[in-house]
Amino acid sequence: MATMEEEVPDAAAAAPAPAGGGGDDAEMPDAAAAPSDSDTDSSDSDDEGAASADDLRIQTLERALQEQPLDYETHVQYIQCLRKSGNIEKLRAAREEMNKYYPLTPKMWQEWAKDEISLSTSEDSFGDIEKLYERGVQEYLSIKLWRDYLDFVEEHDQSVSQCTPSGLSKMRDLFERAITAGGLHVTEGSKLWAAYREYEMAILITIPDGNDEDKEKQVQRIRSLFHRQLSVPLADMESTLAEYKSWEAEQGNANDPGDNFDGVPSNIISAYKKANDIYNERKQYENQISNAGLSEADKLQEFLKYIKFEESSGDPARVQVLYERAVSELPVSSDLWMGYTSYLDRTLKVPSVLRNVYYRATRNCTWVGELWTHYLLSLERIHASEEELQHVFERAVQCSFPTIQEYLNVYLTRVHSLRRRISDGLDFQLIRQTFMDAAEFLSPQLGTKELLRLYTYWAKLERGLGKDLPAARGVWENAIKKSGSVLEVWEQYILMEMEMGHIHEARSLYKRCYSKRFAGYGSEEICHAWIRFEEENGTLDDYDIAIKKVTPRLKELMMFKSQEEAKVEAQSIPNDNSNANDSSQKRKPSKMTNKQQPPAKKRKENPPKSTKSSDDQVSNVQSEQSGAVNVVQVGEASKEKVEASMEMKVDGESRTGNTSSNEPKPSFYNDKCTVFVSNIDLNANEEDLRRFFTDIGGVKAIRLLKDKFTKKSRGLAYVDFSDNKHLEAAIKKNKQKLLGKKVSIARSDPSKSKKSREGGPLSKGQDNLHQSGGDGAKAPGSSQPDNEAPKGDLKITGKTTHFAPRAVAKPLGWTKQNEKPDGGAGELKSNEEFRNLFLKK
Repeated sequence: MATMEEEVPDAAAAAPAPAGGGGDDAEMPDAAAAPSDSDTDSSDSDDEGAASADDLRIQTLERALQEQPLDYETHVQYIQCLRKSGNIEKLRAAREEMNKYYPLTPKMWQEWAKDEISLSTSEDSFGDIEKLYERGVQEYLSIKLWRDYLDFVEEHDQSVSQCTPSGLSKMRDLFERAITAGGLHVTEGSKLWAAYREYEMAILITIPDGNDEDKEKQVQRIRSLFHRQLSVPLADMESTLAEYKSWEAEQGNANDPGDNFDGVPSNIISAYKKANDIYNERKQYENQISNAGLSEADKLQEFLKYIKFEESSGDPARVQVLYERAVSELPVSSDLWMGYTSYLDRTLKVPSVLRNVYYRATRNCTWVGELWTHYLLSLERIHASEEELQHVFERAVQCSFPTIQEYLNVYLTRVHSLRRRISDGLDFQLIRQTFMDAAEFLSPQLGTKELLRLYTYWAKLERGLGKDLPAARGVWENAIKKSGSVLEVWEQYILMEMEMGHIHEARSLYKRCYSKRFAGYGSEEICHAWIRFEEENGTLDDYDIAIKKVTPRLKELMMFKSQEEAKVEAQSIPNDNSNANDSSQKRKPSKMTNKQQPPAKKRKENPPKSTKSSDDQVSNVQSEQSGAVNVVQVGEASKEKVEASMEMKVDGESRTGNTSSNEPKPSFYNDKCTVFVSNIDLNANEEDLRRFFTDIGGVKAIRLLKDKFTKKSRGLAYVDFSDNKHLEAAIKKNKQKLLGKKVSIARSDPSKSKKSREGGPLSKGQDNLHQSGGDGAKAPGSSQPDNEAPKGDLKITGKTTHFAPRAVAKPLGWTKQNEKPDGGAGELKSNEEFRNLFLKK
């Protein structure tokens, strides 16, 4: 079967060429002139095999498209296979199906139109092919596609070919549209101008000699086209000027060929020189973007530079054409489409142009949520109908965005638009339904901050615009069903009731939630918030009732936390007593004595200095009742120590993934591909950090460090990457801005941190005595040789060394042979023995 790419050859051309002359050929001319039966059978079998392979390939692609209808490359391959097989019906359907999801390239539109032209057998098919060209020129700017479109209409439209008044008008309108779309294309625009002039020159020839008036009008029309083109900055303007002078000479207007401007009107000379200067200013940019060796990323940067320069010139038409050239070469660059649409919103503000560009932008970059939100806002600015806005919104929420935040932004943009237009007679039910859809779709994936924003806004509009207080309460009740363990949900619900002056309803909410368990210190916070509420709004009886309910709850929370502290304290004590004096096992800031003591005794000797414990919180509540209730202090360890132990345990478990061991967990990361980010804006969250590293990719996990009590960011974070290539790229972003602050990025090296804790010198010039392991013994894990003092060790010189610590000073005459094998410090002397030793000295 013949392919769609070429005409079916005739019988003579299809026949094999005869073999060359020779004796055998002379004897059997018939055999030489025609293929043998065996050759024919072999050829047929080859054709059948190829056809079956093509059919199998087509069936495979059809199944793939049924499973993944949005796979762009599969669509392209499917169309190519169908075009090769010549199955025109399936080919049409395949092209329509692909164009339903994606714009087709100019080359694909050209192929489609040529295929239909080769198969057209009647005049009725002209209109369908014309519509194909119309669809094609609307999607991307292509000078070649415009030329094909113009040639097709000029050749196949009878009204045009017969030069009827309607045909002339239609063709001229089409040329003007082509000039508007691509006549400012610096390198290829002259092709459209030349085609326009050639058409008008052909019309001039058809005018009879006796009709001087019509001839003069046509001559003037051609002259006007020359003048218009000479005032446009295009490549090869000199040849256009020479062609113009030659044409004027043919019309009897003599001029000097050696003088470029002889016979040219002065105003045209001025416009030509200005256009030539404009072209020379842009020539360097044109050379850059036409460089065939550029990668897509480099070409994008060159286009952006060119566009920035063009915008500074202040000609919107040239800027628009340049944007069209850029997006036709880089159709999936979201940066280009964002810049293009934003420019049109600022400058042109033409509804038809805005609709067309936004429609194409969202078809090329469906995954960019910001494009969809801008699309909705632009439609609202040009006063689009509610039906159009609803249609675009429904298309947006069906896309696949990379983050849940983008879905939330689309939903909220829709709600904002409905709220602003509620005075136009819109039903509030539209707003309510949008919120309901958003809550159902987004709630399982939204973070606490975004969830609160959604529900707070919803409840506000229900009681404000909707005038429906029960519905507003229903919003919060629904939020409690889904996120009742989140303290902020209850707080916002109570705040709404307080803003409306509903004290009784707010009190009822406190009674419902004070006994719930919230994260961190949320349970204590809600109890104290209830007390403050009754102090400021309730009667004395209300206050006493709150105290009566809150006090046992605080005791319960205190006892629970004390039990947890005791467990953590027990886990933080090493089981092996032989290592009790091993200083490498101690935490640096610890103030604990060498000998383990009962927790209660340690609590008495080491009271917490700065952090208010749960006992103090209960005592404050009880003091307000003038000692009405005695508070029993329960606890086995100071809060300061327990918190340090808990932090070490939690950090170790979360970073090593081991939760079953009773050994103390390390408080550092042992990752091999992690960066440490500091000086982060306190308002930044994990998603902000993820977006910050989006351009390099490879992010596996983000751990934002937060305060234990306030749960607020500390401005520090660890970011894990998939490999060293992405990690090195992340380090290069050091000192770049995140939310307005320059962040510091460095590689996280757990081995160095561990070494500094176990064997490194102490800060502030202090001697790291525990590094030596006592009496000069080499510290465990130390890399120092036996005969070399570790870096940072304190060296004692002179004779008066008997007052120095044993780990530093050595007796006079001490040699390496006298070193005890176990590295111990020897038996401790009593005060009396030490006094006698001193007197002997």
